[in-house]
Amino acid sequence: MLHASFVSASSPFPSFEGRLLCSLSRQSFCTESPCEALYLRLCFCLACITLVVFTFDDCDLLMDWRETQRPPHRGGREEQAGMKALILVGGFGTRLRPLTLSVPKPLVEFANKPMILHQIEALKEVGVTEVVLAINYQPEVMLNFLKEFENKLGIKITCSQETEPLGTAGPLALARDKLVDGSGEPFFVLNSDVISEYPFAELIQFHNAHGGEATILVTQVNEPSKYGVVVMDEETGKVERFVEKPKAFVGNKINAGIYLLNPSVLGRIQLKPTSIEKQVFPQIAADQKLFAMVLPGFWMDIGQPKDYITGLRLYLDALRKKSPGKLAAGAHVVGNVLVHETAVVGEGCLIGPDVSVGPGCVVEAGVRLSRCTVMRGTRIKKHACVSGSIIGTHSTVGQWARIENMTILGEDVHVGDEIYSNGGVVLPHKEIKSSILKPEIVM
Repeated sequence: MLHASFVSASSPFPSFEGRLLCSLSRQSFCTESPCEALYLRLCFCLACITLVVFTFDDCDLLMDWRETQRPPHRGGREEQAGMKALILVGGFGTRLRPLTLSVPKPLVEFANKPMILHQIEALKEVGVTEVVLAINYQPEVMLNFLKEFENKLGIKITCSQETEPLGTAGPLALARDKLVDGSGEPFFVLNSDVISEYPFAELIQFHNAHGGEATILVTQVNEPSKYGVVVMDEETGKVERFVEKPKAFVGNKINAGIYLLNPSVLGRIQLKPTSIEKQVFPQIAADQKLFAMVLPGFWMDIGQPKDYITGLRLYLDALRKKSPGKLAAGAHVVGNVLVHETAVVGEGCLIGPDVSVGPGCVVEAGVRLSRCTVMRGTRIKKHACVSGSIIGTHSTVGQWARIENMTILGEDVHVGDEIYSNGGVVLPHKEIKSSILKPEIVM
């Protein structure tokens, strides 16, 4: 005997289907009449199906109602995916001339890609979807060049153009409408010529944990008297004060030029030339809402040639630890060397340490390269030697030439055979037919 024992006769079903099911459940399916038994079975099945359909409909309505009552989610992947960043591009890049006479400073190649692309790729990895470039020089060149990477990385890149220099804080006020979207999410601020391992994920975690208004990355230096020192609580990271070029030791942490700020910080900045380091951050520190995180790994401001070469060494050291497969290997390689896949290296060369060879370069037989950058489209002819120097794009170094002591060749410079350059700074589109025996600018 089969009974609908899963249905209680006293269940308060409000619907017709529910009342029918209750009624049927009281009756036995064992009856004297086969027709009646069949009829009852069919009615019972129909009632069960109808009840299930209506129950799922009611569940959907219940779930819809519960969603309206759910509190808004904070700090999850959706909000993080909508984060924004502002990169302080600045002006003419005079310290990196003659390289910046052809392209804006952020587009100067570093380790075989534009400086700024290192930052944008790292921001993309932590979910930043829009990057604003604060710029007052050649914005159209920047945007046209970065359009390819905007599509490739799936990230929006826009410009906020200054009509007058606004310092390091004024550009934030100018770009206020681009940075604030009502979500309350913090945004990144970076100096464009800072190279590091960009620990953005750790920075977000630290910022959310301390609950302050702003977080700055700091790095340790051996000679803090040359810099503005950040005095901070070593345990909590709370910033106490800033001391500019201290004569007595007060700490060895300096501002690394990478920040994570709440939108409320914009309320502290007026649209006028303002220093975020000297005017805004001290105010936030006085309110005990500024925190600092010590930057792990290397850091370098590569805005001038000597630091550029040092930054390349630090970058390649970090690459060796993180992704050694990206570095070149072989009998012709000494130390850390980065060679683009489209570059060609001839026989009998000795390359390294601390060298990058860019896309489309040709390094002919017997060449010696050390502590230098050879940018895209350049040809180094047979038995030439380049050390401690930067060779600009689409240039040529002649056979048996010797380039050293922080020589900088701009774009499309052609050095003749057997020429010696000792620290020469050569402007773009020049041909060097005689040696440069002491550091000088060749115009």
